[in-house]
Formats: sequence, C-alpha cells, structure tokens
Amino acid sequence: METSIENLRNTLRGNLVLPEDPAYDEARKVYNGMIDKKPSMIVKCVDVADVIGALNFGRDNGMLIAVRGGGHNGGGLGICDGGMVIDLSGIKYVRVNTEDNTVRVGGGNVWGEVDHATHPFGLAVPAGIISTTGVGGLTLGGGVGHLSRKYGLTIDNLLEADMVLADGSFVTVNETSHPDLFWAIRGGGGNFGIVTSFKFQAHPLKMVIGGPTLWPIEQAEEVIAWYDNFIHEVPESLNGFLATMVIPGPPFPEHLHLKQFCGIVWCYAGDDQEEFNQLFKPVLDMNPVFEHVGLMPYPSVQTLFDGLMPPGMQWYWRADFFDTLGPEVAAEHLRYGSSIPTPLSQMHLYPITGAAARVSGDATPWAYRDAKYAGVIVGVDPDPANAEKITNWCKDYWNALHPYSMGGAYSNFMMEEGQDRVRASYKQNYDRLVKIKTKYDPNNIFRVNQNIQPVPA
Repeated sequence: METSIENLRNTLRGNLVLPEDPAYDEARKVYNGMIDKKPSMIVKCVDVADVIGALNFGRDNGMLIAVRGGGHNGGGLGICDGGMVIDLSGIKYVRVNTEDNTVRVGGGNVWGEVDHATHPFGLAVPAGIISTTGVGGLTLGGGVGHLSRKYGLTIDNLLEADMVLADGSFVTVNETSHPDLFWAIRGGGGNFGIVTSFKFQAHPLKMVIGGPTLWPIEQAEEVIAWYDNFIHEVPESLNGFLATMVIPGPPFPEHLHLKQFCGIVWCYAGDDQEEFNQLFKPVLDMNPVFEHVGLMPYPSVQTLFDGLMPPGMQWYWRADFFDTLGPEVAAEHLRYGSSIPTPLSQMHLYPITGAAARVSGDATPWAYRDAKYAGVIVGVDPDPANAEKITNWCKDYWNALHPYSMGGAYSNFMMEEGQDRVRASYKQNYDRLVKIKTKYDPNNIFRVNQNIQPVPA
C-alpha cells in the first residue's frame, strides 16, 4: 500500500497528511475538543480532482471515509479513527452574482467568509449563529439561525450543488438534474456524496437590529410563557432564540458575571426603525435586567458569540424538537438552568415558524416543519477535567425534557446517538431517504454521519 499512497500523493494538488507528519496533530483537530480521533490519513483537497482521487483511493482500499468541511459537527463526524479524512477546507471561493442575487460557495468555506463576500452587496444567505461554522455541514443538515423566520432554513435557499458520488462520478444536482438527489441533500446530511460547491439564493439585507436581553433565571417560567406567545405572533422580520445561560465574563458588565439567566438573543431583519420600536416595546415591558440591542451590520450579529466559543473546547450536545413550552417544560428549564455546571454551558430554543414552517414536511428531508422550536442543550468547557460534569448535566437536562418533545432532533445538534434517533429525526421521510441512499451509495461508503443505511443487496 505504500506505493499506492505515494501514487495518491503525486496525483494531488493538495496535501496528504500522515500520522508521522509534523502537521498531523493539528490537521486532525476538530471544533469539539472532546473528539480525539486518529485517522490513517488526511487528504487536504484544493479542488474537485483531489476529492475524486481521494475518494477512489479510499474506496478501492476499503478504508473508512469521513468528510470534513468546517469541522464544527458536535459529534465529530468529520473525522474517524483509522480511516481517511477527505478535508474540503482548501476548496474555498465565494462568487456573488448581483443579476439574480445568487451566491456560489466552495465546499470548504465557513459562513463568516460568505457573509464577508455578500455584505458589500447588501445581501445575506440564511445560516446559523456562529460565523466559524462550516457551510457544508450546516447546509446539508438544514440550517437554523437568525433569519429562519423571515427567509427559511438554509436548505430552503439552496438552488444547486456540485457533488462527487460514491463511485467517483461528478454530478450537478438541482430541481431538474438528479432531483431525487437534490431533495435528499436538503437535510439528509452527508449520506449521498461529497458536495464540493453550493449555489444559494441570497436576500437583500445590510443592517439588522440585534443583541441579547437577560432576566434572572428565577423568572424563567414567566419569560418562557410570555415568549411562547410573543414570538409566533410578531412579524417574521423579528427573530429571537431563547436560552438558559451563565454570563461567563466580558464583554458583559462585571455585575452580571457568573450569574444564571434566562436570555433571548434578538435579530430584526426589517428596515423600519419605528416598526422595530413598536415590536420591541413588549420585550422592554418585561423589564429585562440587561438589554444590549442595537443597529449593526448583519455579519456582526453572526459573530456575536465567536469570541466566547473558540475551537478546541469540550462539547457535549443533546437536542429535540418541541411543539409546546408548557408549564412542565418551563419548570424543567428553571430547574436545570439554575444548575448550569460551567459558564459556557447553555440551552437554546430556536423558533421554527414563519418562512421555515411554510415549507411542506415532505418537500425536503427536514421533517419537523410543524415544530415550534428546535431545542439544543450543550455542555461546554475548556477543561477536559470537566467533560464528565458537562456531559452528565446535558444528559440529565435532556432526559427531563424529552418526554415533552416531538421525538426527533435537528441532526446538526446530535452526537452519535444510534439508528433509532436518526429514524425518528427524519420521521415520514426516512424510507424515501433509504431508497435514494441505496441508489447512490449502496455500499454505504458515506457512513461517518447521521447514517441512513441502504437496503442490503
């Protein structure tokens, strides 16, 4: 195999990183510091030819293959032990077409790079809430964020993708070319191929009014009940996700540090200051103890939390969808929000209404269009010594809430949790995904993901 490895190296424009190479330990790092996997090789691709060559080599040698874009996946599903990592981080470009407000993005880009390119043109593509998140992983899983209520999920704005399939062939997928595959990648994850390029519909958006409001955790039940009524009644231009959290330190005022809060992070994507003032008056009437909401460029709201969440920290994730935030649910948020184990651990509830909810539940694999919220609990800390503490808190919080959930979770918020959870998260769309998986990847080459297993031959 050594000769074959040397042949692979000679065919690449990018780099082949092996365990004995000085760059290996840095190259195998992912965003979640709790993940410590050691692949046999990492192929750092810079173009589609590199991807095809790496995939063919890995498949023909029977290697386990993981595909990494931004490396943000909570479960570390962009890396594997003992196999090959096809690293797309060198495939980067963002091209904005102002004639139709579309954006072509490389498979290795992160969202901050997209925002940087689109903002001068007064455009934005709906994405998440952290600018260092990879475009590929977030898109293929769905894409929930600040603009979901106004412009839908990221997948609702995906127009086309270039893909390398399991057999090494290259295809462009859209509504008319391989429409079954185009349907599957809009929420079905990395099960169907390696996406080397995305084409998105962007929307006019230059400035937003955004930022957090905080209430003492003791008011969590009151705030949650109010929020549950408020957020679905206001115009779709106003989004806000709810959190239980600890203020870890700067840039927040010192008197808030290390105290527990129920918070809401707002993003108004309209262009009428007076409308915002009227919409926001009920928020201020709730008398938050801290409010820092103001006019800012859209990329700024996307980077609000980047400094608090650098790569390399310990992360443990659990998630569910919810259609209600009734008294029993609010009581559990008060209970566990009052016992957050480390300053960066938190819970978020993202509203799934407005434009995101108007898409049919079978129009994409993202099955929970009828959910009101995508919830996620994350245990976070820089110290590996606290890994067990944050994991146990996260699991306990999730176990308390799960009986009130809709049964499945947003796949981008999941760890490796088994086939039952994958099936539950795709609900009525799972069987259709299995058929497409069996057609395009019958040998399950792409299985380091929230795996949809093909029907055995």
